[in-house]
Amino acid sequence: MVAAHSSVLIVEDEPGLATLYAAWLDEEYDVETAYDGTEALAAIDGEIDVVLLDRRMPGLSGDTVLDAIRDRALDCRVAMVTAVEPDFDIVGMGFDDYLVKPVSKDELYAIIEQLLLRSAYDEQLLEFFALASKKALLDGEKTDAERKSSQEYARLEDRLAVLRAQVTDTMEELLERDGYRRLCQDITRETLLDG
Repeated sequence: MVAAHSSVLIVEDEPGLATLYAAWLDEEYDVETAYDGTEALAAIDGEIDVVLLDRRMPGLSGDTVLDAIRDRALDCRVAMVTAVEPDFDIVGMGFDDYLVKPVSKDELYAIIEQLLLRSAYDEQLLEFFALASKKALLDGEKTDAERKSSQEYARLEDRLAVLRAQVTDTMEELLERDGYRRLCQDITRETLLDG
């Protein structure tokens, strides 16, 4: 389970729906709401972990807000939560997931947990590869005796072992979730069909 107190921004132009989503999520997350695209862009900063973004809003559309989030290179996950049925235009869009309204409390929780888990996995993987690169460099430059006598090298090996276990655990948790399992199956099926 992902740690509590992750922050979620709900961007929804129907105040009643925004309030309902916020009430559903308030116990588990730090929730903020924005009722249009302009408010959303003002509210989004480096502290927001997940954005639940309506696509069709007056003024700045969800698509425009999404582009602005990606242009700013903000480190947050974005799920479109919208009545707009997906079409081929979604292929080039920078969202992480897409839910078609109406959505249930369970669906919102599931998508947020999934997105937070993906973020944790990405961070673990980035650190793992950075440390693995350092280890490979030291393995090539230092003798076995030098590596064995280095406390820094021992800490590096320990941290790599911990990260390897965390990455494996997080991947297993991702795969246990139906949506991610289906995604992996679809990718595998496409690869086999194309091959």
